[in-house]
Amino acid sequence: MSQTETTIRLEAAKRAVLAQTELLHREFGRVKSEWKADGTRVTAVDLAISENIFRELRAQFPDDQFFSEELADPGAPVPVTARFVWVLDPVDGTNNYALGIPHCAISLGLVRDGLPAAGVVYDLARRVLLHGGPGLGAWEGGRALRVNDTPATPETLIGFHSPGDKKLLPLADAVLGQFKIRGLGTATLHLAYVAAGLLDGCVDFNVKIWDLAAAIPLVLAAGGEVRFLNGGQFPMRQFDLKMKRIVYCAGSPAMCARLSGLMGG
Repeated sequence: MSQTETTIRLEAAKRAVLAQTELLHREFGRVKSEWKADGTRVTAVDLAISENIFRELRAQFPDDQFFSEELADPGAPVPVTARFVWVLDPVDGTNNYALGIPHCAISLGLVRDGLPAAGVVYDLARRVLLHGGPGLGAWEGGRALRVNDTPATPETLIGFHSPGDKKLLPLADAVLGQFKIRGLGTATLHLAYVAAGLLDGCVDFNVKIWDLAAAIPLVLAAGGEVRFLNGGQFPMRQFDLKMKRIVYCAGSPAMCARLSGLMGG
């Protein structure tokens, strides 16, 4: 096994994701919604993109494992048994997508030996593909990405999703009082925009691993950090659709230390 195997998979992932962008744009703001048992929205586009991407990748990498937010519920956590594991959120920001709000993304992450290896994120609003991973660099088209590591100021922008658990509100308030806040309704883009230097950092209290799997390797490759504040997520040992929500922060090493300190991490 070599880095080349990851590179081959990354190139295949880019092709698979780009092949779904026409469908994504065509049905934007038009597709009908349904509601899953957990109260989250799903559309026929989520399901179609999930099926299409995995069909293409399985044909090339039959020994890999494939996990999606839209996976049929197996009723129990699924153990990770393959060296290469794909984690997909076919439309991160489905609420935005269905309502015609353009902040949404296709998010496809690759895990190797349990660790983040590569990611591909298609940003519908900006019509750009972000891709890369540790050892591969982070890229938007041909532009190399780098996290913003300038010292924090009152103008610093933090991507933010307020907690659903009200017991966590004091941690949220600690961050709200320090920075300017942007809430886009998509955890994938918050984290991808940290990698791209568009946001200085981000904080979330409500995400699952499929929201982050593609953007984590981008942030790592762009010189940033991701800190989990309520339990580590890697090495990845299993995939659980009923997993507890992740609390995390991300940014440059200095920003990560600042945010985690404010949140008691």
